[in-house]
Amino acid sequence: MHGRTLTLLALFVITALMTACNDGSKSQMTMLTDENRELRAQLEERDRALDATTSDLREANRMLREQQELMVTAPAAPTNPFAGIDGVATSVDGNQITVSMQGDILFDSGRASLRTPAKSSLDQIAGILKSDYSGQMIVVAGHTDSDPIRKSGFKSNHHLGFERGWAVYEYLSSRGVPADRMAVTSYGSNDPKGSKKASRRVEIVVAE
Repeated sequence: MHGRTLTLLALFVITALMTACNDGSKSQMTMLTDENRELRAQLEERDRALDATTSDLREANRMLREQQELMVTAPAAPTNPFAGIDGVATSVDGNQITVSMQGDILFDSGRASLRTPAKSSLDQIAGILKSDYSGQMIVVAGHTDSDPIRKSGFKSNHHLGFERGWAVYEYLSSRGVPADRMAVTSYGSNDPKGSKKASRRVEIVVAE
């Protein structure tokens, strides 16, 4: 009886030890499984982040290529052919270019006869109008300051502005700019600039 009890006790101890080992193995397996699942989740998150970064990089490269293509294909800014001519200022408004010459360079005070020094600048303007703007309409507009006419003999500033515009028109025509492409008008003092000196001018307006 004593021997049987010892045998049963030994079997119980062995069974208990095996059960403990099995429970330990299961606990360790569970921990490894959880750790593996967590690592896989982290890896998937990193993959998604990498995919997003790669997508952003592709988009940035695409935009860069488009900008480079635009830089290659975009037309260069037009040059100003009238730049550097003495007494001349130019402005562009859409398809219209305006060449402005100071009245004090073109004419003596209260006069409508061209001064000799101004003819050199008008020669250059005429050459450009013939070469760069052939076939386009040109309006020559006279402008004055707001001082009333007293001694010059003109009826009004509009008359003075027209006569000055006409003088420029005739000179350009004598230099080969087709007269049938030009018209003359006068604004008188109705379109002033910031000063009387700036207001006295003749504008050559080319409609492109």
